[in-house]
Amino acid sequence: MTVEQLYTNCLSEAAYFISSNGEAAVVDPLRDYQTYIDKAEKMGVKIKYVFETHFHADFVSGHIDLAAKTGAQIIYGPNASTEYKVYVAKDGEKFKIGNVELEVLHTPGHTPESSCYLLKNEEGKQYCVFSGDTLFVGDVGRPDLFGAKISKEELAGMMFDSLNNKIKKLNDDVIVYPAHGPGSSCGKNLGKETFSTIGEQRKMNYALKEENKENFVASITSGLSAPPQYFPLNAQINKSGYSSLDSVMSQSEKALSVSDFENEMKQGALVLDTRIPDEFELGFVKGAINIGLNGRYAEWVGTLIDINQPLLIVAAEGKEHESILRLARVGYEKVIGYLNGGFDAWKNAGKSTDMVISIDAEEFALDKKHEKNIHVIDVRKESEYDAGHVEDAENCVLQNFEEEIADLNKEEHLYIHCQAGYRSMIAASILKRKGFHNLKNVYGGYAAIAKHELPIVVTQPAVN
Repeated sequence: MTVEQLYTNCLSEAAYFISSNGEAAVVDPLRDYQTYIDKAEKMGVKIKYVFETHFHADFVSGHIDLAAKTGAQIIYGPNASTEYKVYVAKDGEKFKIGNVELEVLHTPGHTPESSCYLLKNEEGKQYCVFSGDTLFVGDVGRPDLFGAKISKEELAGMMFDSLNNKIKKLNDDVIVYPAHGPGSSCGKNLGKETFSTIGEQRKMNYALKEENKENFVASITSGLSAPPQYFPLNAQINKSGYSSLDSVMSQSEKALSVSDFENEMKQGALVLDTRIPDEFELGFVKGAINIGLNGRYAEWVGTLIDINQPLLIVAAEGKEHESILRLARVGYEKVIGYLNGGFDAWKNAGKSTDMVISIDAEEFALDKKHEKNIHVIDVRKESEYDAGHVEDAENCVLQNFEEEIADLNKEEHLYIHCQAGYRSMIAASILKRKGFHNLKNVYGGYAAIAKHELPIVVTQPAVN
């Protein structure tokens, strides 16, 4: 028996590949299914099942394409209802994979159909549990992503019962393999590790320590920030089905000439520049938004750009495929094509360009001390801002940027920063697109700024 975690950092997502005696199963696959097919071929095993822990909200699962390519059966837990063919398992139902067995544990709470899968080894001993979004390292799945049909309080109550009646009854040495790790918006504050054990979680996970249901419900329903706008859309896609990834890529991965690219811009397509911020700032297609592949690219696209907005891609050479594929992972399929030859082709054709001026933290500190009329824009989350920010800085949270910047004055000297520099360039590009040109981006963000002697305000200390 082998169990492999296939972790994707930019989405904080974990899929799992299980194999035993010539048979295999995949748990919560990403949309780019070929990874799992290649692995099965290399290992000489046949993919028999694709197990889904729930209707994912933060990515489009690869279960439909993978099943179509391999003949595997898609398995959901109780209460799942789809518009395509699946097998809805009963609570406690068991599935054989070679010489090992997987048992369904219905654990509603994150969503009504949420289920964990308990893997028993060749000797029938509990080995690991694929906990989906029911149990994370140090946290549990948030109960507010399902929709208005069931309140978050009702789902939280279900979560309490699931943890106490199913999860806590597992052996301490059972490995916990969750669907997400640190940085995921599917929980409030996930731990740094991507797996753990039941015993470790009993000791350190606040949700497993709480014995009172009322207190538990209050705890996991409080302090929830708004989820990215694409979450309910992805959940519905996973429930209703989707076009094959092959057809999406064939339609989207088209090299466009400068002339064709410009014509599509005139028709209302948005230019998405996926280069790293350090390259983008030196020159870009006027009106482009920068969301670099070097960060949480797809998640930020899903947070800031409408899923139905036609997109044009500007990418570093050789990164065009990745730029489009990672969008498809979160259901963004309105890509018209990419600029053939990248930004250099646009610049060499004499087309309209723009740039962002960036300064280091030392220059920012000097300007802040000696210049007048400086307006500092901190685009970090409220919790980051509260834990420490530059005196007089305005918190314009990037997640809600359109609303946050509505009252900004285009004549003011704007200094934009985040924690390290990735988010601030996104913000700067949005402001540039909206006609704000009197702005500077601060290299290294607050992490660099805090090293200089500037007045810092702490509203609420960070919670570890």
